[in-house]
Amino acid sequence: MEHLLDAALARTKLQSADRHLCQELVYGIVRWQATLDWLIDRKATSGVKQTGLRILLQVGLYQLLWLDRVPPHAAVNETVELARHTGFGAQSGFVNAILRGYARELDETRRLLQGLKATEPPLGYSHPGWLANRWAERWGQAQAAQLMEWNNTPPKLYARINTLKTDAEKLLPLWREEDVEYDFVRHPWLEENLVFELKSHPSLDSLPSFNQGLFYVQDPSTLLAPRELDPQPEEKTLDMCAAPGGKLTYLAQLTGNAGQLVAYDLNPERLKQVTENCARLGVASATANSLADLDKEGPFDRILVDAPCSNTGVIRRRVDLRWRIRPEEIERLTRTQIELLDQAAARVKPGGRIVYSTCSLEQEENRRVADAFLASHPGFELRHERELTPFTDQVDGAYVAVLIAPTKR
Repeated sequence: MEHLLDAALARTKLQSADRHLCQELVYGIVRWQATLDWLIDRKATSGVKQTGLRILLQVGLYQLLWLDRVPPHAAVNETVELARHTGFGAQSGFVNAILRGYARELDETRRLLQGLKATEPPLGYSHPGWLANRWAERWGQAQAAQLMEWNNTPPKLYARINTLKTDAEKLLPLWREEDVEYDFVRHPWLEENLVFELKSHPSLDSLPSFNQGLFYVQDPSTLLAPRELDPQPEEKTLDMCAAPGGKLTYLAQLTGNAGQLVAYDLNPERLKQVTENCARLGVASATANSLADLDKEGPFDRILVDAPCSNTGVIRRRVDLRWRIRPEEIERLTRTQIELLDQAAARVKPGGRIVYSTCSLEQEENRRVADAFLASHPGFELRHERELTPFTDQVDGAYVAVLIAPTKR
């Protein structure tokens, strides 16, 4: 959805402030869709069957109840005018009545929505019921609520400094010249002065520091798996799900551009992104390979399997994901994850290391996949595992398992 919106905005001549408002409305309405529909159905007793009319009401209600910068009268009047200009002139009175009713009851409605978070969390936090209930069963209602609250907040932007080309001492003054406002980020698995939060900045494409490959946009959680892989300069390392290249380019950084990195992805077209990012960041130790080439390159000392997953740990970054994911999709993905681990096991050297990682919070895709792999591959050992959650680590969700191959087979 994010790509579709960016493409649509690129075709307009909106000023920066209007573009930001449009983006806020689209993302906010998608996030709060269930709650907004509940508000609509509460007042529209006869129902709202036309999708376009429902969207108009969502636009108005989101401005009334979630955007302080839009005065209530403006939110109502502009939405009514929009109805008249989009083929819903006959329903403009209905739109006006619903919105004016809520405009008169703003404080009461906000209290009602706050109470809804306690009485009906899926509606109060606008999440699918099956997902909210699953999290509550696993962690308890309080932590499930924290997770859903996290998912409803705009994601922060983080930059990993590319030490193949620069360091913090050189880059931070350049950022200040480029009007980039930043803050330091510290986590136990990160090196000092490696990742920074970009609090405000011009368009990334306009920044010389970005175009020169001095940093890569990446959440801190994604750096745990490469750290656990612990690549060595004299070894051969495979990244089996490499696109778009964030973890691969960090592996190159960890080895000082030495050794041999091999990139593969289930979607060969996505390897173009890997090649482009490697070129921008100055990665010289990595090559992109087809599946057939992997057997010629192997076996490998270390293999990273950052598997396709449900992405439930990054819902706040993928705005419409909560409405697309289904329980049966998780079951399908676990089969793919196990197949990838099977392929990795066939290509790792005796005593070698496989790191399995996802950005999922679901046990079926994480520990249970590791257990299934160990059950079907005697001799492999689970060295250790770690799960990152937004409510404990203040980063996107992630899971990492370190698997050690037997020294003899």
